[in-house]
Amino acid sequence: MAKAIDLAKVIYQVPDLALMEQALLDFGLFPVERTPDALFMRGTGSQHHIHETRRGDEARFIGAAFEVSSREDLDELAALPGSSEVLPNDEPGGGWVVRMTMPDGFEINAIWGRERVEPLPVRKPNPFNAAHDKQRVNASIRTPREPSPVIRLGHFVLHVSNHDESVAWLQERFGFLPSDYFAPPGQQSPIVGTFLRCNLGKQLVDHHCMLVLQSDRVTVHHTSYEVQDLDAIMSAHDYLASKQWKLDCGVGRHLLGSQVFDYWKDPFGFRIEHYTDGDVVDADYKPSIFNGTAQETTQWGMEPPSDFFM
Repeated sequence: MAKAIDLAKVIYQVPDLALMEQALLDFGLFPVERTPDALFMRGTGSQHHIHETRRGDEARFIGAAFEVSSREDLDELAALPGSSEVLPNDEPGGGWVVRMTMPDGFEINAIWGRERVEPLPVRKPNPFNAAHDKQRVNASIRTPREPSPVIRLGHFVLHVSNHDESVAWLQERFGFLPSDYFAPPGQQSPIVGTFLRCNLGKQLVDHHCMLVLQSDRVTVHHTSYEVQDLDAIMSAHDYLASKQWKLDCGVGRHLLGSQVFDYWKDPFGFRIEHYTDGDVVDADYKPSIFNGTAQETTQWGMEPPSDFFM
């Protein structure tokens, strides 16, 4: 079975590439290439780019791409119903790609052989003086209010019309493991949401690279980007507020995955998240079923607005 080894990028379409570029610069991404019809942005890590925006009349989420480890994985995916053949990747960074479409129409691609880039410099995590563990001695924290560099793309969340069908489709193609499940409040079934993670054996991976949720609205809920630490979250929060970005929900800490989060709306109404301090697990991690209320998914911090879970 082919296996995803990383989330490579997300893909949007908007009518104004210049406005999207400025928003992503404020959010802490870095430009790679811009043409009249597309914009490519990166984080500080070695992925060539993690955010692609195509120009089009309608603002919409198109899909995402996952990296696989070999040409053989691409050949296997190309043999599945509905897949393209293995094609040269015509975007910056090159490599090879198999194009696929989820049951609800999201474009989900597999890539291999894309060029890696030299990581950009980013400060080390600030040492933290906890009550019983003083890590910072004869030194102070001085954090400017400025864009916090995005290190990597962590995950995205889809609302789908058929949860079970979508999860099965993704697992068949990418070998994802379930990390945790959602069930209706007070019940053990049916499962209406699944956190999915890459299966890299004993290698640690994020708690999830995707969350798939049953919904009456087929759409993306958000895409999420890792920053260095809590100071990066808070300084970015103040900077985005100073730029009149619309705060959606934050700062707070999730229950499932444990991330400290901060959600904003970009100029086109898409929800975009900074996060830090998320759980990492290996293939031995066993999923649980969460059947509490939506409000109980936040341990502390800003209560989500009424439309957050729609």
